[in-house]
Amino acid sequence: MHTVSVLAFDGMSPFELGSVVEVFGLPRPELDVPWYDLRVCSLERGPMRAVGGFTLSTGHDLDDFASADTVMVVAVPDVHGDVPAPVIEALHRARARGSRIVSICSGAFALAAAGLLDGREATTHWRHAGVLQARYPRIRVTPDVLYVDGDDVLTGAGSAAGLELCLHLVRRDHGARVANTVARRLVVPPHREGGQAQFVSAAVSEPAADDPIARSIAWALANLAAPVTVADLARQAALSPRTFIRRFNHQTGTSPLRWVIHQRVMASLPLLESGALPIEKVGAQVGFATPATFRHHFTRTMKTTPSAYSRQWRTT
Repeated sequence: MHTVSVLAFDGMSPFELGSVVEVFGLPRPELDVPWYDLRVCSLERGPMRAVGGFTLSTGHDLDDFASADTVMVVAVPDVHGDVPAPVIEALHRARARGSRIVSICSGAFALAAAGLLDGREATTHWRHAGVLQARYPRIRVTPDVLYVDGDDVLTGAGSAAGLELCLHLVRRDHGARVANTVARRLVVPPHREGGQAQFVSAAVSEPAADDPIARSIAWALANLAAPVTVADLARQAALSPRTFIRRFNHQTGTSPLRWVIHQRVMASLPLLESGALPIEKVGAQVGFATPATFRHHFTRTMKTTPSAYSRQWRTT
């Protein structure tokens, strides 16, 4: 059973911790895969105060924290303060034994203090990105993505992006089918790309040279306004269409054309929010052949019409 440890501390906000517990702590026998053994750990046993006026205690210490297969830090008490030396030492021990190291939100500051992000790309909550870069200049801070997957060290943005990262870990460990099932249980979209912006600006990481699906995805995102076919995507991946469809579905949990439609809808959102273009031109700008096609797919995806969505942004 894959063990996951997460660090709790006095004064923490419970949201990110709750996301980790929800994904990794609930038994899921219906999935018929070996699930995770979650350990909530702390430097001190508690009781610890949490934002919202309640307290919590943990049954695991830093030795348990460092010995897990996946080690997670979901926040630090103060992004301007020092990380306790025992926590840094525990992260070093986890790293030395080959644990997968993960941060969510301001937890990146703990990984940075331990030197685990030196020379790497990393992210954190967009509000803290400037502080992280200033305090740790050896890190390549990317402030406008949901998460950065560095294989053995992963960093996630703030709040709900932490849930995206948790589902991404499940997807890595058990595949898209299992991750999508968990997402449905949580009533959240099954997959948002790690390169999707935290807020409004678009950001897409450079595709890995050895990942043909990532190359085709990057090409599609750069050419959404043009016709995009499965043959085009397969050509970018240097795969046959049949092999491409199979590998794309395994990697993303959906078909190539459904993915393209979803990305086009997502690309239309900032255009609708700005109100600078008529609805008909917005659809054409992101690659829909007709206004009717745009309205159909937008309404199906967003559960509202393009006009209603645009009005909402102009009145809020």
